[in-house]
Amino acid sequence: MKPILDMTAGSRMFWWDKHNPLAVFLDKRRETFTVTYHNAGREPFDKEIEIEPDVQWDWAKKDLPFENNQFSLVVFDPPHLLHAGKTSWLARKYGVLDEDWQNQLKRGMDEAMRVLKPYGTVMFKWNDDQIKLSEVLKAIGRKPIFGDKKAKTHWLVFMKEAEK
Repeated sequence: MKPILDMTAGSRMFWWDKHNPLAVFLDKRRETFTVTYHNAGREPFDKEIEIEPDVQWDWAKKDLPFENNQFSLVVFDPPHLLHAGKTSWLARKYGVLDEDWQNQLKRGMDEAMRVLKPYGTVMFKWNDDQIKLSEVLKAIGRKPIFGDKKAKTHWLVFMKEAEK
């Protein structure tokens, strides 16, 4: 089995190798669509977004289809939006959380930890534009071991302790 699980792969936008042979890419969607980007001072341009997971699965609704203690690294970049138009490019590209987002994120992090090997790590990405990171950390009930922040985006690392 591959050592890395990206449980919210989407379009794999931050992967340098979008077909990395070490990773299993999971997402609830399988689709290709075009979004139009509008940047100040530039002509709008279209970009095709392809979401082609290895495993199509909704981490927020069902247990992950993997055994306990299987992966060395889990990437968890859940949707961070509560409010976005259903057809907006943000919602289509990144997804939107349910109103019960606290339980949704807790369940996702618990599943990430379940499939993680002891001393394995979860790389968690969060943008606090609509929900503050402090609220997310309270909801998931875990503290990262370290992290970084660039603008509104946080990258946090969590480690699974050895089972007793």
